[in-house]
Amino acid sequence: MRLQLISISLLLATAACGFGADVAAGKTAYDAACKKCHGADGTPNPAIVKMMKVEMKHLGAKDVQAKSDAVLKKETIEGIGKMKAMPAVEKDVANILAFVRTLKQ
Repeated sequence: MRLQLISISLLLATAACGFGADVAAGKTAYDAACKKCHGADGTPNPAIVKMMKVEMKHLGAKDVQAKSDAVLKKETIEGIGKMKAMPAVEKDVANILAFVRTLKQ
């Protein structure tokens, strides 16, 4: 019985982390595709905010982190507001999301 509970806990932990998504690979992909606007630690780039005349939230903010992986994936790939679509990151999006989840404040 105890082994079953441990197995279920590990399965849920894996699911919560994006089915084995790789945080290190996510940071690499994030740095290449997202860092210019969202900053290395999820802090919006002030120059981009000013130039685009937008409000950007820290990626670790409570309301950003409360979004489901499905919503964040959609917003990342398709864009949201003035953020352009990023279809090139679709293959890396699970890893990127795993990295973004580490930015939780």
